[in-house]
Amino acid sequence: MNLAVRELSVPVVRAFAWTAREKESEVIRRRRALRRFDNELEKGNYKAAHSHMKQLQHDPRGLLGFGSVKLVVPKRIAAQELQMDNSASFESLADSILRSIKHSIEFALLDEEVLLTGIEDDMGSESYDSPYEDHQMCLQHEAGHFLVGYFVGVLPRSYQVPSVEDIIQDKFAQGNVQFLGFEFLKQVDIDTISSNKFTQGKLKSKEIRAKISSRTLNKFLCVILGGLAAEYLVFGYSELLHSDVQQLDRVLRWLCFNENEADSVVRWAVITTLSLLSHHHEARSRLAEAMNSRRSIGYCIDAIESAL
Repeated sequence: MNLAVRELSVPVVRAFAWTAREKESEVIRRRRALRRFDNELEKGNYKAAHSHMKQLQHDPRGLLGFGSVKLVVPKRIAAQELQMDNSASFESLADSILRSIKHSIEFALLDEEVLLTGIEDDMGSESYDSPYEDHQMCLQHEAGHFLVGYFVGVLPRSYQVPSVEDIIQDKFAQGNVQFLGFEFLKQVDIDTISSNKFTQGKLKSKEIRAKISSRTLNKFLCVILGGLAAEYLVFGYSELLHSDVQQLDRVLRWLCFNENEADSVVRWAVITTLSLLSHHHEARSRLAEAMNSRRSIGYCIDAIESAL
């Protein structure tokens, strides 16, 4: 009886061994490809680097995560539709982020003196965070941008996360993630926004919105909010650094969104981004470790893929 079991087990063991070897081979192939991708980035050959990643994306054994999230804006936006384990607390978290965005925009519209006073009053208790805590928050923030961009198919080309020593020397030191794509942002920076209120001219709205596809806009909304969403998921609050929100606000004004339109798409983007990051917490954790060690973009991508 035992002999029969052993005989039947041999093919199974061989199958497992073969599967393990196949998986190991796929990992080796992926890492070699990502090293070539890194080489193209280092040379500044962004078009070649992007083309290389597209080939990996379409390879069945290539990349599982890159561009795997397809963004669709529903007519009705609610956290319950995203099948979260605790939709009530998730909805509350989304509301907190939306309030932070509105407060940040309000501060940006005030004159400099009122702006500084408002930040000091609202964030006085957070100004005593240690450099280590500030570093961790910045790290999670940039990892949020990176991960969301990767999943929606926008390729990071560089990133920067200040070290604890950097923050000790400059408490306002910030990180960033640069992406391949979002060329429309150059036009946003060039165009002059003359009004602080949302423009409602229909002709102007159609003309400007024709310059950017809804697909690109949806990706941008999620990526720009990825840092803020990551902070709330990990720490339960944000330091309310305004650069991301200000860029978001500039884009929505450039597109002539009225307040109702802006509120709707931002709410969708917040809920979608929170859902994505919460479902991929292991990938976010591994990515943050890689970024903390200042690894290459390719290494960071491999860290994400290894968690999927």
